[in-house]
Amino acid sequence: MIRHSVIFKFKNTITEIEKQDFFEAALQLTEIPGLENFETLKQTSPKNTFEFGFSMEFDTYLVYENYNNHPYHTSFVQNYWLTMVEDFLEIDYEPIIDISTLK
Repeated sequence: MIRHSVIFKFKNTITEIEKQDFFEAALQLTEIPGLENFETLKQTSPKNTFEFGFSMEFDTYLVYENYNNHPYHTSFVQNYWLTMVEDFLEIDYEPIIDISTLK
């Protein structure tokens, strides 16, 4: 299983209406085959300046790659992400099954 998460901050010029449009467009990503457990999150910690996050899961790395290349995802990135997001941190991780592999 791959857990894909990204935390981000909007550009200062983005209005509340534009933010709403952004999140509505992001919901279309849930139609991509293999995407599971999609969540839209509001960052609440004062430890960083990020504002929001997305989290989702994929059964395999191949399914995750299919998501990355899907037209809904590439369109969202081009039409919303690149124009509205100022900064972000992306993390992709897998569960550790055997802790002995960490050595």
